[in-house]
Amino acid sequence: MDEMREGAPVSCACRHKATPRAAELQADVQKRLNRAIGQLNGVKAMVEDNRYCGDVLTQLAAAESAVRRVSELLLEEHMRTCVVEEVRAGNDEVIDEVMTLMRRFSK
Repeated sequence: MDEMREGAPVSCACRHKATPRAAELQADVQKRLNRAIGQLNGVKAMVEDNRYCGDVLTQLAAAESAVRRVSELLLEEHMRTCVVEEVRAGNDEVIDEVMTLMRRFSK
């Protein structure tokens, strides 16, 4: 979304994919994100209710796992579409981006 800053529109720094995600992947990612959001809302309620730390941590681990799976799905999609397209177009610099992403998600 564009915002207004002192009368001039400011664009989001986000880029858009050249190839749209498959509808099945899009639906799967949305479902998984909604589940993770629900889990995090549950964790928030547990903390507000002063629930046992071990139970809260167990639910946090489940939410982290759900988010990590979304990341894995999107990284795979990125490799199969965006990265392949960039390499085919002669942009080998995209490999550096991929390596950075892989390091970020391998922790």
